[in-house]
Amino acid sequence: MEPRFNLFANEVGTKILKRIYNVSTAIEQSSLPKTTQHLVMIRASQINGCGFCLDAHTKDAAADGESSVRLNLVAVWRETTVFTEAERAALALTEEGTRLADAHLGVSDETWDQARKHYDDDQIAGLIGLIAMINAANRLNVITRNQGGSYEPGMFSGASS
Repeated sequence: MEPRFNLFANEVGTKILKRIYNVSTAIEQSSLPKTTQHLVMIRASQINGCGFCLDAHTKDAAADGESSVRLNLVAVWRETTVFTEAERAALALTEEGTRLADAHLGVSDETWDQARKHYDDDQIAGLIGLIAMINAANRLNVITRNQGGSYEPGMFSGASS
């Protein structure tokens, strides 16, 4: 499978990617736990079939000290004992927020209530923004067939402006 289009090599594409990166930086700097951020990005990327994002976010999580056991079990988080109740609430919100077209009611009240039980206003704002942004990034990469495998942790650290 060959990439269809290089957004990085296009002026408009570069502007879009920089804006997304800048929003993501604001989320990264929020009080939402970094571990939770990694798990959310990994789970949404798994659901959306985004090899590029899955490659990047699993490598970044590992570089930040996340265990291989937890990384390997994100896709089946409900059937494990390795995630906290707060992480489970974030993963449930991620799944429902990612699969909006699959659920006629969107995010359930039960899932929302669980997330609110574990995250304060700033953290929930970061979590909602993160789910939206990773889904946008997944779509950009899946549409253009941007493949995973070559990402190195931190390689986009200078992408803002």
